[in-house]
Amino acid sequence: MANVLSEEKKQQVLALGRLGWSLRQIQKATRIRRETASQYLKAAGIAVRPPGAWGRRAAKPANEVITDFGAGKPAIPVIADLNCNPKTNPENQNPAAKGKATSKPANEVITDPEVITDLNRVQPDEVSALPSEQAAVPQRSPSTSACEAYRDAIEMGLSRGRNAMAIWQDLVDQYGFASSYQSVQRFVRKLRGTQTPEARVVITTPPGQEAQVDYGTGPMVRDRKTDKYRRTRLFVMTLGCSRKAVRLLTFRSSARIWAELHERAFRRLGGATRTVVLDNLREGVLVPDIYDPALNPLYRDVLAHYGAVAMPCRIQDPDRKGKVESGVGHAQKTPLKGLRFESLEEAQAYLDRWEERWADTRIHGTTKRQVAAMFAEERPALLPLPLEPFRYYQFGERTVHLDGCVEVEAAYYGAPPGWIGRRVSVQWDSRQVRLLNPSTGQLLREHLRQARGGHRIQEQDRPKHAPLGTQQLLNRADQAGEQIGMLCRSMHKEHGQNAVRRIQGMLSLAKKYGAASVDEACGTALEVGSCEYRFVRRYLERHPQMPLSLRQVDPLIRELTVYRDFIDNKTKGD
Repeated sequence: MANVLSEEKKQQVLALGRLGWSLRQIQKATRIRRETASQYLKAAGIAVRPPGAWGRRAAKPANEVITDFGAGKPAIPVIADLNCNPKTNPENQNPAAKGKATSKPANEVITDPEVITDLNRVQPDEVSALPSEQAAVPQRSPSTSACEAYRDAIEMGLSRGRNAMAIWQDLVDQYGFASSYQSVQRFVRKLRGTQTPEARVVITTPPGQEAQVDYGTGPMVRDRKTDKYRRTRLFVMTLGCSRKAVRLLTFRSSARIWAELHERAFRRLGGATRTVVLDNLREGVLVPDIYDPALNPLYRDVLAHYGAVAMPCRIQDPDRKGKVESGVGHAQKTPLKGLRFESLEEAQAYLDRWEERWADTRIHGTTKRQVAAMFAEERPALLPLPLEPFRYYQFGERTVHLDGCVEVEAAYYGAPPGWIGRRVSVQWDSRQVRLLNPSTGQLLREHLRQARGGHRIQEQDRPKHAPLGTQQLLNRADQAGEQIGMLCRSMHKEHGQNAVRRIQGMLSLAKKYGAASVDEACGTALEVGSCEYRFVRRYLERHPQMPLSLRQVDPLIRELTVYRDFIDNKTKGD
């Protein structure tokens, strides 16, 4: 074969061929050329159905050629009516009618009652001549679906939520089902129409407890940047108790826009609910999980700022937030259907007027009460708004580099020791940068924002071998000795940045010769007016420190007789 198919494609072609599909249908469904599919079917011994012959019987034999001009026209058996009207005979009609009646070849008329009886009689020899397999298979009624014998399996698949295509594939694989997919599709549609729908639970919530949020498709609004109409997004927040809704329009969505829409909705309602039920969209939920979802940190902090907690729904479970789903559909079908607006402000103003004039004054279908009246009762139960709005920030993850810093917008901020090569969570705004433990959320370091290329490192985070700054060196010189500090500051005042190495040398001399000797040498250098490191070093080399002499008389030194008497007292017992 010119084209070698994979085992999966080969089995797919063979299965469709066994179902009686034509080569054109197989090519359209599998995108495999008809020539290739035909070769595989013939190699497997499967008959290839010609195009357009679906469900047809075997071809009829050709009509017999009659050479006798006196013979009648080709005929098929027709039973003659014994009480026929002679006018119906073409020989008794006028020429015009005769021509019309004989325009088509007449069929042979059988008038013998015995022949008619033979045609209706079934011969036993013909039945016994049929193959045993065909005689054993019961024939179904033409009006009965081929899927009726597999009703239990199909109903079991529907109860598991499987669609018609999956059920058809299971029937072919497990039961050798020979009919087409369309047969299963029609049978499934019939079963679903007869199924009794399950009752839906009405979720009732106390006042101020729950709000449901969701996105929907908004109207077409002209964008000022492109001067073209764009499809907007409709944000809806619906209170679970009173069904009061806040509807806001936006062109695009992001984590910050999603959080800002919640804040605007809380401000319009005059308070916040304790829980917010939402879908598993990316702006609110990073990793969906019914038991432990990973929330977007910005969205989580905005809700925490207002005292609310996010409660994501189960995946593919829209009934949990059916109140906001109904609110989205209500706005799409009633006020916004078929309208276009020239600006986003115009569209929002129109939506707000409709909300106040119609949506709030309607009698809700479930509660049978006015929405505005119920919201007036629920509003005191909402949580009070904070005094200040939330301060938004950006967030991300960064790797701590070898210098112990992370890079945020081209500036560098120090991390605690032991985090080199590890990932940390970073939050930053226009004023501060915060480094957090990604596992626990614990605050590791907080820095003020730096300009591009700047560094911000706390003292305890600096490496041990990092060079100290000039001011730090001068402070250490002051701590080593008064004269040392004065001499180092004089050198820095006279030589500037070149004196940094000399100040380091002075501190090194203090470690080698002692702070007292170096302080004395610095005092001598100041007296003679030579504020140089070299003078102090030579002075210490030429005037070494006098060795310490042991004192012979001191209050701490006891007489030898005291030790003698002590030893005698201890050894008397021996």
